[in-house]
Amino acid sequence: MSGAVERGGLVDLQPTPARILADVVQGLSATPKRLPSKYFYDARGSALFERITRQPEYYLTATELALLQARMADIAAAIGAGAHVVEYGSGSGRKTELLLGGLDAPVAYTPVEISRSALEHSVARLGALFPEIEMLPVCADFTGPFALPVPARAPARTLLFFPGSTLGNFDGPQSVALLRGMRDAAGADGRALIGLDLDKDPRRLEAAYNDAAGVTAEFTLNLLARLNREIGSDFDLGGFAHRAVYARERMRIETDLVSLRAQTVRVGGRTFAFAPGEAMAVEISQKYTRDSAAALAAQAGLALRAWWTDPQGDFALALLAPA
Repeated sequence: MSGAVERGGLVDLQPTPARILADVVQGLSATPKRLPSKYFYDARGSALFERITRQPEYYLTATELALLQARMADIAAAIGAGAHVVEYGSGSGRKTELLLGGLDAPVAYTPVEISRSALEHSVARLGALFPEIEMLPVCADFTGPFALPVPARAPARTLLFFPGSTLGNFDGPQSVALLRGMRDAAGADGRALIGLDLDKDPRRLEAAYNDAAGVTAEFTLNLLARLNREIGSDFDLGGFAHRAVYARERMRIETDLVSLRAQTVRVGGRTFAFAPGEAMAVEISQKYTRDSAAALAAQAGLALRAWWTDPQGDFALALLAPA
């Protein structure tokens, strides 16, 4: 995640249909079958996720927004003036607005987002709100290689912003690799501000990922609709059901699409058979404690410099720096 790109404009490195097809075939060939959660976020998927964040059961977004507001002065003091803010998975930019407005004179903002529609919308909105901040968007999968844009004004520090507990969507080795990439991108004096959902009552956790209105189920099944449209697969959306359960021993929500009957799916000239009740893994959502977060960061060569939580202890913002 190093190097330079042209200043200005949008750097477009979004995955090609061939790349998506290869990832899907690899996942369906595994045991158990799986699909990459990063492909949730086409235009409709991004819009559905925004609806999820506003469901009464989904406490994460509202809690993190309130925590950012409550601790913004402390965060700004810890980061200092003139930062280049780089955000992985920027989405709608609601949290980013709070961060950019609360920091001391940030010089540039680089959102790295796989959904081009979500990226263009958020950059247009944030650019109008903060005309003094250089917008350097990158449309890419942030887990892969991409060049970090160079701001016109030299920043005093790079701040990697990774809210939403998105880190929890990656397993242990993937999380460590992602954090190492952040450390390298931020540099020796850089910082990373990470949102983390904390371990709690499984009933609250499962409710958050199985909202009564069914928006999360619609969001999960939209992944199949996207694959049918973009790579020519023939998933029957009526043949699968959303399921999200909390695996206490692994301290994570595990979301699957469960086959409702015996069926076959054709993808890229290959056929994949599903048994009745067979689960296809589509996402994990790891939950954390302060100790588990610090241990994970240490594996990536990062140290926990600050830890802010809401009054109920539901969610945390962790400030990390190179160890």
